[in-house]
Amino acid sequence: MVMRIALPGQARDTATTEVPLEMLSACHGRVQAQCETLRRLCGHLPRHGADRGAVEAAEAVLRYFRQAAPHHHADEEADLFPALRDAAHDAERDAVLRLTQALALEHRALENLWRPLEAGLEGVRSGDGAALSQAMANAFIAAYERHIEREEAELLPMAERLLDGAALARIGAAMRARRGIAAP
Repeated sequence: MVMRIALPGQARDTATTEVPLEMLSACHGRVQAQCETLRRLCGHLPRHGADRGAVEAAEAVLRYFRQAAPHHHADEEADLFPALRDAAHDAERDAVLRLTQALALEHRALENLWRPLEAGLEGVRSGDGAALSQAMANAFIAAYERHIEREEAELLPMAERLLDGAALARIGAAMRARRGIAAP
């Protein structure tokens, strides 16, 4: 289990776009919860097949990684990463560039791992208990765990240090717009 940093503003279970760094960290927790669902689903299928519980689990994982995860990656790539690059001073600019470029590449790798996993989950959803590859699921889960660990250990502390209230407000507004949430 990855330890998330404590960010000022709100409790994790009530994180909103008003506290965008807390919201990003809370998203990591939701990714981990969906990965755990996926892990349990892989253990369930050999014994019970694509029963009602398996189909519901597959649908939950599909829904999350089709909707929320792309928003999360966009929050980072379209808003957080550029804000960090803008805020970085000379001494930090190279580190910010290296980190944001590496994390964007990890997003592409996660998306590539997702595609065949998505097809397997669709198979389970259609009643095929053998459609989901445990090896594919394990690779996806491991890659996401490493990615989250890096973002929690490096990205979010860097953002907390470099971004001012105005930058965070812009990021929060973009997050709301992306999700169709009205301004508070």
